[in-house]
Amino acid sequence: MKYLLGLLGVAFGVWMILKTEWIIQNFGTSDWAETKMATSGGTRLLYKLIGIAFIFISFMAMTGLLGPFLINSLGRLFGAGA
Repeated sequence: MKYLLGLLGVAFGVWMILKTEWIIQNFGTSDWAETKMATSGGTRLLYKLIGIAFIFISFMAMTGLLGPFLINSLGRLFGAGA
């Protein structure tokens, strides 16, 4: 089951990267991304980075590395981990 959900996450991330223009036409631009990331391509960059994050997190979930990564990186904030 985790492989199916992981592949769906990867497919969604790839879709976000490939269909960024469609997403912008349907959901609009992000004022924050336009001012902070670039002059006219900030929203495109934001959607592509979100797609890459989906792919990265999905692969980590499929391989079983997501839990240890979260514990080791964020565990000290919540009292878990070493």
